[in-house]
Amino acid sequence: MPILAAHGETISGKLPWSPFAGEPPRPVNPLGWYFFHPGEAAAVEAIVDRLIPADHLSPGGKDCGCAVFIDRQLAGSFGQASRLYNKGPFMPGLSTQGYQGDLTPAGRYRLGLRALADCTNSTYKKDFVALTPQQQDTVLAGLDTGKIKLKLRAGFTTKEFFELMLQNTVEGFFADPLYGGNRGMASWKMIGFPGARYDYRDHIDKHNVPYPKGPVSIYGMEG
Repeated sequence: MPILAAHGETISGKLPWSPFAGEPPRPVNPLGWYFFHPGEAAAVEAIVDRLIPADHLSPGGKDCGCAVFIDRQLAGSFGQASRLYNKGPFMPGLSTQGYQGDLTPAGRYRLGLRALADCTNSTYKKDFVALTPQQQDTVLAGLDTGKIKLKLRAGFTTKEFFELMLQNTVEGFFADPLYGGNRGMASWKMIGFPGARYDYRDHIDKHNVPYPKGPVSIYGMEG
């Protein structure tokens, strides 16, 4: 069998690569809204604050940036479902499969928030953000249990809209602050998560012992 020639390259002076050179993560701009209209933004801030209310353990969903996280996700590839196959035909799915229609997440939020505003104005003569916390909880519980049926469109249910908001709120609460939520790494501090620290092997076996150092985000900021 013939031996193929091998070619080598001498590199000196510096490494031939740099960390994240291909696609560096960029912290989102926390100011302003990229997707939500002002009324939608106010409603979502109120919603995330009821799904994750402030208490002695952490700030609420609004102060933790959950609405900013959702806004930036909807303005990006997630909102447009650009990484998912979304061509027809669209068939009814199983209850475990989630939404199976042609609406993108951005489209579902826009439709759902408009229907929510219509619902609260019909029932309370107010937008969701103007309701009392107790009324807001009643509305959200109604969306979850099916007692409230929003006027959406065939194939997109009120329950699916509520679960989408809840899922995205939780994601924003626990995601790296790089993406706009988990402001100040509040949720990581609450659960004792070390974040993106390079090495914490000395503490892996110390069960039920609080981690002594604060968390670190992807881009190096310490909490």
